[in-house]
Amino acid sequence: MTEMILWPGLVGLTLGAGALILIAGLPAMNRPRFAERVAPYVRSVAPEAESTVHSRTPLTSAARIFAPAAQRLAESLRRLGLASSSEVLSKRLRHANLTWSPAEYRTQQLGYAVIGVTAGVLINGLALVADRFHPVAAVFLVLAGAGLGVVGRDLQLNTRIRSRRRRMIAEFPTVAELLALSVSAGESAPGAFQRISTSCRGELAGELKELMRRTKAGTPFVSAVRTLSTEIEAPAIARFLHGVVVAVERGTPLAEVMRAQAADVRDHSKRELMEEAGRKEVAMLAPIVQLTESSRYGRKYEPHRHIPTHQL
Repeated sequence: MTEMILWPGLVGLTLGAGALILIAGLPAMNRPRFAERVAPYVRSVAPEAESTVHSRTPLTSAARIFAPAAQRLAESLRRLGLASSSEVLSKRLRHANLTWSPAEYRTQQLGYAVIGVTAGVLINGLALVADRFHPVAAVFLVLAGAGLGVVGRDLQLNTRIRSRRRRMIAEFPTVAELLALSVSAGESAPGAFQRISTSCRGELAGELKELMRRTKAGTPFVSAVRTLSTEIEAPAIARFLHGVVVAVERGTPLAEVMRAQAADVRDHSKRELMEEAGRKEVAMLAPIVQLTESSRYGRKYEPHRHIPTHQL
């Protein structure tokens, strides 16, 4: 009896998912926006629009199909305070060094939610076969699977942002000293940034390459550095770039400023290393103390044996 109910339900679910995919792929559901229609005619002055429209990620086709549904769902959640806006999401993708658009990322979240729903449906199918199916629990499992899929993709993005920020902070002292050395050797500030961006590898070197790309595109060097200092959410790097901007604007000797900034960065990294070592030391002592206390209180209590007075 349960198999007669399970297989038609799975077939109906598959047919329903296929019908939704076909509806989402209709031309009426995927009308091009104004920016997408205008971007091919202004490619020479808007390279960002070209990269956004003609993204080379494998999610482009899926994003074009499911983007309207994901956009409407995200807008509904944003009104309820459960999702961030497209501007905030774009900044987070920028901090994670991802070239995806918000629509592509939300399509990924929708895919993770579908995987969670599928897992919930499979669990409900197993419960139905075992004669332990409950409607309320089934609905809760499906909704919980969808929510865990969306939250899991968001946590994955946050983890990528934190790990990239840690790598940038770890690379920053060396990059700062190389910049100070280049300026001391006679290079100008743009020349020093250009040299370090081409000779170094890493996350921070990639940010410097983006800085020099903006400078070559026509943005003034000071404005590009100021924009980069606001985009990077690392206080030490922001202070260094702000010091470079002040030195260039006021005509202060740039070599001395960068050398002092590099020394401050080294001291800051040493302090962070000592603090991290202190935290690791406490974390290492915690299990030792716990095991010592457990062994102490786990000993068998042996009372003193009473010795008769006539044996004394």
